[in-house]
Amino acid sequence: MIHRGRVLGLIPARGGSKGIPHKNIVPLGDRPLIAWTIQAAQASIHIDDVALSSDDDAIIEVARQHGCNVPFKRDASLSSDTAATLDVIFDALDRLPDYEWIVLLQPTSPLRTAADIDGCIAAMVAADAPAAVSVRSADDHPYLMFKIHSDGSLRHFSAPPVGASLRRQDLPPAWLLNGAIYVANVSWLRRQRSFLTPETIAYPMPLERSNDIDTPEDLARVRSIIQSAP
Repeated sequence: MIHRGRVLGLIPARGGSKGIPHKNIVPLGDRPLIAWTIQAAQASIHIDDVALSSDDDAIIEVARQHGCNVPFKRDASLSSDTAATLDVIFDALDRLPDYEWIVLLQPTSPLRTAADIDGCIAAMVAADAPAAVSVRSADDHPYLMFKIHSDGSLRHFSAPPVGASLRRQDLPPAWLLNGAIYVANVSWLRRQRSFLTPETIAYPMPLERSNDIDTPEDLARVRSIIQSAP
Protein backbone atom coordinates (compact mmCIF):
# COMPACT_ATOMS: atom_id res chain seq x y z
CA MET A 1 0.00 0.00 0.00
CA ILE A 2 0.96 3.67 -0.40
CA HIS A 3 -0.55 6.24 1.96
CA ARG A 4 -3.22 3.61 2.80
CA GLY A 5 -4.08 3.41 -0.90
CA ARG A 6 -4.12 0.08 -2.68
CA VAL A 7 -1.45 -0.53 -5.33
CA LEU A 8 -1.88 -2.45 -8.59
CA GLY A 9 1.16 -3.85 -10.32
CA LEU A 10 0.20 -4.06 -13.99
CA ILE A 11 2.19 -6.15 -16.48
CA PRO A 12 1.27 -5.36 -20.10
CA ALA A 13 2.20 -8.14 -22.52
CA ARG A 14 0.63 -8.36 -25.94
CA GLY A 15 1.24 -11.11 -28.45
CA GLY A 16 2.48 -10.62 -31.99
CA SER A 17 6.06 -9.51 -31.40
CA LYS A 18 7.89 -9.28 -34.73
CA GLY A 19 11.53 -8.76 -33.73
CA ILE A 20 11.56 -11.71 -31.32
CA PRO A 21 8.72 -14.20 -31.92
CA HIS A 22 6.77 -14.90 -28.70
CA LYS A 23 9.09 -12.41 -26.98
CA ASN A 24 7.25 -12.15 -23.68
CA ILE A 25 7.47 -15.90 -23.03
CA VAL A 26 10.83 -16.64 -24.66
CA PRO A 27 13.13 -18.67 -22.37
CA LEU A 28 15.54 -16.54 -20.33
CA GLY A 29 17.74 -18.39 -17.89
CA ASP A 30 15.60 -20.81 -15.92
CA ARG A 31 12.20 -19.23 -16.69
CA PRO A 32 10.21 -17.41 -19.37
CA LEU A 33 10.95 -13.71 -19.84
CA ILE A 34 7.67 -12.54 -18.31
CA ALA A 35 8.23 -14.61 -15.16
CA TRP A 36 11.13 -12.36 -14.14
CA THR A 37 8.78 -9.39 -13.88
CA ILE A 38 5.98 -11.38 -12.25
CA GLN A 39 8.30 -12.60 -9.51
CA ALA A 40 9.81 -9.15 -8.88
CA ALA A 41 6.33 -7.63 -8.61
CA GLN A 42 5.14 -10.40 -6.28
CA ALA A 43 8.13 -9.76 -3.99
CA SER A 44 7.44 -6.02 -3.69
CA ILE A 45 6.38 -4.91 -0.21
CA HIS A 46 4.19 -2.12 -1.61
CA ILE A 47 2.28 -3.82 -4.45
CA ASP A 48 -1.00 -5.32 -3.24
CA ASP A 49 -1.97 -7.22 -6.39
CA VAL A 50 -0.23 -8.15 -9.64
CA ALA A 51 -2.30 -8.40 -12.82
CA LEU A 52 -1.57 -9.18 -16.46
CA SER A 53 -3.08 -7.34 -19.41
CA SER A 54 -2.71 -9.49 -22.52
CA ASP A 55 -4.55 -10.53 -25.65
CA ASP A 56 -2.48 -13.69 -26.12
CA ASP A 57 -3.60 -17.09 -24.80
CA ALA A 58 -0.06 -18.49 -24.56
CA ILE A 59 1.15 -15.49 -22.54
CA ILE A 60 -1.91 -15.71 -20.30
CA GLU A 61 -1.26 -19.40 -19.62
CA VAL A 62 2.42 -18.84 -18.78
CA ALA A 63 1.57 -15.92 -16.51
CA ARG A 64 -0.98 -17.99 -14.63
CA GLN A 65 1.54 -20.82 -14.25
CA HIS A 66 3.79 -18.34 -12.43
CA GLY A 67 1.08 -17.12 -10.10
CA CYS A 68 0.02 -13.93 -11.88
CA ASN A 69 -3.61 -12.87 -11.73
CA VAL A 70 -5.26 -12.60 -15.18
CA PRO A 71 -8.65 -10.99 -14.47
CA PHE A 72 -9.50 -10.26 -18.11
CA LYS A 73 -8.34 -10.74 -21.68
CA ARG A 74 -7.32 -7.55 -23.45
CA ASP A 75 -9.33 -6.52 -26.50
CA ALA A 76 -7.63 -6.84 -29.88
CA SER A 77 -8.13 -3.10 -30.48
CA LEU A 78 -5.64 -2.42 -27.65
CA SER A 79 -3.08 -4.96 -28.87
CA SER A 80 -1.87 -3.53 -32.18
CA ASP A 81 1.56 -2.07 -32.88
CA THR A 82 0.05 1.41 -32.62
CA ALA A 83 -1.98 0.92 -29.43
CA ALA A 84 -1.04 3.49 -26.78
CA THR A 85 0.29 2.19 -23.46
CA LEU A 86 -1.83 4.71 -21.57
CA ASP A 87 -4.97 3.32 -23.20
CA VAL A 88 -3.94 -0.16 -22.06
CA ILE A 89 -3.43 1.16 -18.52
CA PHE A 90 -6.77 2.96 -18.39
CA ASP A 91 -8.53 -0.10 -19.79
CA ALA A 92 -7.10 -2.16 -16.92
CA LEU A 93 -7.98 0.48 -14.34
CA ASP A 94 -11.54 0.70 -15.67
CA ARG A 95 -11.86 -3.07 -15.25
CA LEU A 96 -10.07 -3.04 -11.87
CA PRO A 97 -11.25 0.19 -10.21
CA ASP A 98 -10.30 -0.46 -6.58
CA TYR A 99 -6.75 0.91 -6.71
CA GLU A 100 -5.36 4.34 -5.89
CA TRP A 101 -1.89 3.69 -7.32
CA ILE A 102 -0.58 2.00 -10.46
CA VAL A 103 2.87 0.47 -10.99
CA LEU A 104 3.51 -0.31 -14.66
CA LEU A 105 6.08 -3.07 -15.10
CA GLN A 106 6.99 -3.96 -18.68
CA PRO A 107 8.15 -7.58 -19.04
CA THR A 108 11.00 -6.53 -21.34
CA SER A 109 12.98 -5.29 -18.30
CA PRO A 110 13.71 -8.62 -16.61
CA LEU A 111 16.69 -7.56 -14.47
CA ARG A 112 14.75 -4.98 -12.46
CA THR A 113 14.32 -6.29 -8.90
CA ALA A 114 11.71 -6.00 -6.17
CA ALA A 115 14.15 -3.70 -4.38
CA ASP A 116 14.17 -1.44 -7.45
CA ILE A 117 10.37 -1.33 -7.48
CA ASP A 118 10.17 -0.55 -3.79
CA GLY A 119 13.00 1.98 -4.04
CA CYS A 120 11.18 3.84 -6.81
CA ILE A 121 7.98 3.91 -4.78
CA ALA A 122 9.83 5.00 -1.64
CA ALA A 123 11.51 7.86 -3.49
CA MET A 124 8.12 9.06 -4.71
CA VAL A 125 6.59 8.85 -1.23
CA ALA A 126 9.56 10.63 0.38
CA ALA A 127 9.19 13.50 -2.09
CA ASP A 128 5.40 13.57 -1.64
CA ALA A 129 5.20 13.33 -5.43
CA PRO A 130 2.33 11.91 -7.51
CA ALA A 131 4.57 9.86 -9.83
CA ALA A 132 8.01 8.37 -10.31
CA VAL A 133 9.88 6.68 -13.16
CA SER A 134 13.12 4.72 -13.33
CA VAL A 135 16.08 6.10 -15.29
CA ARG A 136 19.64 5.17 -16.19
CA SER A 137 22.66 7.26 -17.08
CA ALA A 138 22.77 8.27 -20.75
CA ASP A 139 25.32 6.66 -23.06
CA ASP A 140 25.78 9.90 -25.00
CA HIS A 141 25.39 13.38 -23.56
CA PRO A 142 22.81 15.67 -25.21
CA TYR A 143 25.36 18.51 -25.33
CA LEU A 144 27.39 16.33 -27.73
CA MET A 145 24.48 15.46 -30.03
CA PHE A 146 23.60 17.38 -33.20
CA LYS A 147 21.14 17.55 -36.07
CA ILE A 148 22.06 18.40 -39.63
CA HIS A 149 20.34 21.59 -40.80
CA SER A 150 18.93 21.99 -44.31
CA ASP A 151 22.10 23.84 -45.37
CA GLY A 152 24.30 20.95 -44.18
CA SER A 153 25.50 22.66 -41.00
CA LEU A 154 25.47 21.06 -37.57
CA ARG A 155 23.07 22.38 -34.94
CA HIS A 156 22.96 21.35 -31.28
CA PHE A 157 19.94 19.38 -30.14
CA SER A 158 20.52 20.81 -26.68
CA ALA A 159 22.92 23.76 -26.72
CA PRO A 160 25.34 23.85 -23.77
CA PRO A 161 25.70 27.07 -21.76
CA VAL A 162 28.07 29.59 -23.30
CA GLY A 163 31.63 28.81 -22.23
CA ALA A 164 30.75 25.42 -20.74
CA SER A 165 33.41 22.71 -20.90
CA LEU A 166 32.47 19.82 -23.19
CA ARG A 167 35.00 17.41 -21.72
CA ARG A 168 33.09 14.31 -20.73
CA GLN A 169 34.32 14.48 -17.15
CA ASP A 170 32.94 18.03 -16.84
CA LEU A 171 29.49 17.40 -18.29
CA PRO A 172 26.48 17.43 -15.93
CA PRO A 173 24.76 14.05 -15.46
CA ALA A 174 22.25 13.12 -18.17
CA TRP A 175 19.58 10.46 -17.79
CA LEU A 176 17.36 8.29 -19.97
CA LEU A 177 14.15 6.45 -19.18
CA ASN A 178 15.06 2.78 -18.86
CA GLY A 179 11.48 1.50 -19.20
CA ALA A 180 11.61 -0.63 -16.05
CA ILE A 181 9.28 1.12 -13.58
CA TYR A 182 6.49 3.68 -13.87
CA VAL A 183 4.50 4.61 -10.74
CA ALA A 184 1.62 7.08 -10.41
CA ASN A 185 -1.42 8.04 -8.45
CA VAL A 186 -4.38 6.86 -10.53
CA SER A 187 -6.48 10.03 -10.28
CA TRP A 188 -3.45 12.17 -11.11
CA LEU A 189 -2.55 9.97 -14.08
CA ARG A 190 -6.06 10.20 -15.48
CA ARG A 191 -5.81 14.01 -15.34
CA GLN A 192 -2.29 14.31 -16.70
CA ARG A 193 -2.43 11.45 -19.22
CA SER A 194 1.34 11.07 -18.82
CA PHE A 195 3.78 9.73 -16.24
CA LEU A 196 6.19 12.52 -17.16
CA THR A 197 5.50 15.99 -15.79
CA PRO A 198 7.59 18.45 -13.73
CA GLU A 199 6.10 16.75 -10.65
CA THR A 200 7.52 13.33 -11.55
CA ILE A 201 10.41 11.99 -9.47
CA ALA A 202 13.34 10.16 -11.09
CA TYR A 203 14.63 6.91 -9.66
CA PRO A 204 18.16 6.13 -10.95
CA MET A 205 18.94 2.48 -11.60
CA PRO A 206 22.35 0.97 -12.41
CA LEU A 207 23.14 0.12 -16.02
CA GLU A 208 23.45 -3.60 -15.29
CA ARG A 209 19.77 -3.77 -14.28
CA SER A 210 18.52 -1.36 -16.95
CA ASN A 211 18.58 -3.70 -19.94
CA ASP A 212 15.42 -3.47 -22.07
CA ILE A 213 14.85 -6.37 -24.48
CA ASP A 214 13.64 -5.26 -27.88
CA THR A 215 15.90 -7.04 -30.38
CA PRO A 216 17.59 -10.46 -30.62
CA GLU A 217 20.86 -8.70 -29.76
CA ASP A 218 19.30 -7.35 -26.56
CA LEU A 219 18.12 -10.84 -25.65
CA ALA A 220 21.56 -12.33 -26.25
CA ARG A 221 23.17 -9.65 -24.10
CA VAL A 222 20.82 -10.25 -21.17
CA ARG A 223 21.28 -14.02 -21.48
CA SER A 224 25.02 -13.46 -21.25
CA ILE A 225 24.58 -11.31 -18.13
CA ILE A 226 22.46 -13.98 -16.48
CA GLN A 227 24.84 -16.80 -17.40
CA SER A 228 27.84 -14.92 -16.01
CA ALA A 229 26.12 -13.99 -12.74
CA PRO A 230 27.64 -15.69 -9.68
